[in-house]
Amino acid sequence: MQAIILAGGKGRRLLPYTTVLPKPLMPIGDYSILEVILRQLKHYGFGRVTISTGYLHELIHAYLNSNKSLGLELSYSHEDSPLGTIGPLRLLEKLDDTFLVMNGDILTDINYRNLIESHKKKKAVATVATYQRDVNIDFGVLEKGADQKIVAFKEKPTFHFDVSMGVYVFSKKILDYVPDGEPFGFDQLMYTLTGEKAAVYSYPHTGYWLDIGRPDDYARSIEEFERYKDRFLP
Repeated sequence: MQAIILAGGKGRRLLPYTTVLPKPLMPIGDYSILEVILRQLKHYGFGRVTISTGYLHELIHAYLNSNKSLGLELSYSHEDSPLGTIGPLRLLEKLDDTFLVMNGDILTDINYRNLIESHKKKKAVATVATYQRDVNIDFGVLEKGADQKIVAFKEKPTFHFDVSMGVYVFSKKILDYVPDGEPFGFDQLMYTLTGEKAAVYSYPHTGYWLDIGRPDDYARSIEEFERYKDRFLP
């Protein structure tokens, strides 16, 4: 199985840490975020992994070249200018009929093999791993009808949303929707696919997921990686 890890971003939300390190190389415990992901992919049967790089790419190359015990066939794809989340796929020459794409800055215990199998079973063009996020409203919420008439009231409700985890499975047909040589984000891809009523499915994950986007997220990732290490390194 093939995976592409998106590791080209500048990680502005994690400044000042990312002044000297690309976000995927930030350490959690005895590992970098990137190494945790690579070990997980190896565990779930992936053999080929492409690292899509940009910012401080030479550090990622040096890190992985000095750590060749992972048992994976690694390759690199470099962006000279930012191409968004999905645009870098156009730079890849060899793609399997089905492949995984994921951000290089997340901590999760998702079963990647089951995700791939779900995608194939549904004959999907794209499958998006999702996680439920709850949003608490600290005020009474009014629902209004015609002429501003109040028709319902909820006191401090909680709303539930399914959010993208930054983990996707694509069929090679996805390239038909991706422009060549220009930035193209996940949001643009979703607008295009849903607009054309393509076979796009979600894969709900009820385990652990953390987007390591801000300094407080990073501090949390260090603490929880040590607490639940067996879940992240099966």
